[in-house]
Amino acid sequence: MSAKDLYHEAIKSLAAADTGHGRLEAPDGRATLDNPLCGDRVEMEAQLAQGRVAALAHRVKGCLLCRAAASVIGKRAPGASAEEIERLTADLTDMLERQRPPPAGWEELSAFAPVHAHRSRYGCVLLPFKALLAALRAARS
Repeated sequence: MSAKDLYHEAIKSLAAADTGHGRLEAPDGRATLDNPLCGDRVEMEAQLAQGRVAALAHRVKGCLLCRAAASVIGKRAPGASAEEIERLTADLTDMLERQRPPPAGWEELSAFAPVHAHRSRYGCVLLPFKALLAALRAARS
Protein backbone atom coordinates (compact mmCIF):
# COMPACT_ATOMS: atom_id res chain seq x y z
CA MET A 1 0.00 0.00 0.00
CA SER A 2 1.38 3.37 -0.98
CA ALA A 3 1.46 6.66 0.90
CA LYS A 4 -1.17 7.85 -1.60
CA ASP A 5 -3.55 5.17 -0.30
CA LEU A 6 -2.78 6.08 3.31
CA TYR A 7 -3.05 9.87 2.88
CA HIS A 8 -6.17 9.91 0.73
CA GLU A 9 -8.56 12.84 0.27
CA ALA A 10 -10.73 12.08 3.32
CA ILE A 11 -7.67 12.16 5.60
CA LYS A 12 -6.43 15.36 3.98
CA SER A 13 -9.86 16.95 4.33
CA LEU A 14 -10.17 16.01 8.02
CA ALA A 15 -6.69 17.33 8.75
CA ALA A 16 -7.39 20.57 6.87
CA ALA A 17 -10.68 21.12 8.75
CA ASP A 18 -8.67 21.21 12.00
CA THR A 19 -11.91 21.11 14.00
CA GLY A 20 -11.22 21.94 17.63
CA HIS A 21 -7.82 23.51 17.06
CA GLY A 22 -6.88 26.18 19.56
CA ARG A 23 -6.89 26.78 23.29
CA LEU A 24 -9.51 26.95 26.00
CA GLU A 25 -9.55 29.97 28.27
CA ALA A 26 -9.97 27.92 31.46
CA PRO A 27 -9.60 24.16 30.87
CA ASP A 28 -10.42 21.73 33.67
CA GLY A 29 -7.81 19.33 32.37
CA ARG A 30 -4.83 19.51 30.07
CA ALA A 31 -2.42 16.91 28.72
CA THR A 32 0.48 16.80 26.28
CA LEU A 33 1.55 13.49 24.77
CA ASP A 34 4.32 12.64 22.33
CA ASN A 35 4.82 9.76 19.95
CA PRO A 36 8.56 9.02 20.24
CA LEU A 37 8.52 6.91 17.05
CA CYS A 38 7.55 9.74 14.72
CA GLY A 39 7.75 12.96 16.72
CA ASP A 40 4.02 13.76 16.77
CA ARG A 41 2.92 15.91 19.72
CA VAL A 42 -0.66 16.52 20.85
CA GLU A 43 -1.73 19.06 23.44
CA MET A 44 -5.34 18.53 24.50
CA GLU A 45 -7.48 20.68 26.79
CA ALA A 46 -10.94 19.81 28.09
CA GLN A 47 -13.72 21.38 30.09
CA LEU A 48 -16.26 19.14 31.77
CA ALA A 49 -19.87 19.71 32.71
CA GLN A 50 -21.78 17.00 34.57
CA GLY A 51 -19.09 14.44 33.75
CA ARG A 52 -19.15 15.09 30.01
CA VAL A 53 -16.91 16.97 27.60
CA ALA A 54 -18.36 20.47 27.46
CA ALA A 55 -15.55 21.91 25.35
CA LEU A 56 -12.15 20.86 24.07
CA ALA A 57 -9.27 22.29 22.17
CA HIS A 58 -6.15 20.76 20.70
CA ARG A 59 -2.87 21.74 19.16
CA VAL A 60 -1.13 19.12 17.06
CA LYS A 61 2.39 19.12 15.71
CA GLY A 62 2.35 16.00 13.65
CA CYS A 63 1.49 14.11 10.53
CA LEU A 64 -1.76 14.19 8.58
CA LEU A 65 -3.05 11.11 10.39
CA CYS A 66 -2.56 12.66 13.81
CA ARG A 67 -4.09 15.98 12.74
CA ALA A 68 -7.04 14.25 11.08
CA ALA A 69 -7.73 12.16 14.21
CA ALA A 70 -7.64 15.28 16.40
CA SER A 71 -10.08 16.97 14.04
CA VAL A 72 -12.52 14.06 14.35
CA ILE A 73 -12.26 14.39 18.14
CA GLY A 74 -12.96 18.11 17.86
CA LYS A 75 -16.13 17.34 15.96
CA ARG A 76 -17.45 14.31 17.86
CA ALA A 77 -16.14 14.33 21.45
CA PRO A 78 -18.21 17.21 22.90
CA GLY A 79 -21.00 15.63 24.93
CA ALA A 80 -19.13 12.36 25.53
CA SER A 81 -18.14 11.00 28.94
CA ALA A 82 -14.65 9.79 29.79
CA GLU A 83 -15.99 6.23 29.82
CA GLU A 84 -17.38 6.66 26.32
CA ILE A 85 -14.03 8.00 25.09
CA GLU A 86 -12.27 5.02 26.71
CA ARG A 87 -14.60 2.58 24.92
CA LEU A 88 -14.21 4.53 21.69
CA THR A 89 -10.41 4.36 21.93
CA ALA A 90 -10.60 0.59 22.47
CA ASP A 91 -12.99 0.24 19.52
CA LEU A 92 -10.70 2.37 17.33
CA THR A 93 -7.74 0.19 18.29
CA ASP A 94 -9.81 -2.86 17.37
CA MET A 95 -10.77 -1.22 14.07
CA LEU A 96 -7.13 -0.58 13.19
CA GLU A 97 -5.87 -4.00 14.28
CA ARG A 98 -8.72 -6.20 13.06
CA GLN A 99 -10.32 -4.17 10.26
CA ARG A 100 -13.56 -3.72 12.18
CA PRO A 101 -16.11 -1.05 11.21
CA PRO A 102 -15.78 2.38 12.83
CA PRO A 103 -17.54 2.94 16.16
CA ALA A 104 -21.17 4.06 15.85
CA GLY A 105 -21.54 7.82 15.68
CA TRP A 106 -17.91 8.26 14.65
CA GLU A 107 -18.21 7.29 10.99
CA GLU A 108 -15.41 9.71 9.99
CA LEU A 109 -13.03 7.19 11.55
CA SER A 110 -13.65 4.95 8.52
CA ALA A 111 -11.14 7.21 6.74
CA PHE A 112 -8.46 5.50 8.84
CA ALA A 113 -9.23 1.99 7.51
CA PRO A 114 -6.10 1.94 5.26
CA VAL A 115 -3.93 2.42 8.37
CA HIS A 116 -4.59 -1.26 9.16
CA ALA A 117 -1.80 -2.19 6.75
CA HIS A 118 0.67 0.15 8.53
CA ARG A 119 1.03 -1.00 12.14
CA SER A 120 3.72 1.63 12.76
CA ARG A 121 1.12 4.37 12.07
CA TYR A 122 -1.48 3.18 14.63
CA GLY A 123 0.13 5.41 17.25
CA CYS A 124 -0.35 8.46 15.03
CA VAL A 125 -4.10 7.87 14.90
CA LEU A 126 -4.45 6.93 18.57
CA LEU A 127 -2.29 9.70 20.07
CA PRO A 128 -5.03 12.39 20.08
CA PHE A 129 -7.46 9.96 21.73
CA LYS A 130 -4.92 9.08 24.40
CA ALA A 131 -4.23 12.78 24.95
CA LEU A 132 -7.95 13.44 25.39
CA LEU A 133 -8.20 10.61 27.93
CA ALA A 134 -5.22 12.04 29.84
CA ALA A 135 -6.82 15.51 29.83
CA LEU A 136 -10.11 14.04 31.09
CA ARG A 137 -8.29 12.19 33.88
CA ALA A 138 -6.54 15.45 34.85
CA ALA A 139 -9.91 17.23 34.90
CA ARG A 140 -11.41 14.64 37.24
CA SER A 141 -8.55 14.67 39.73
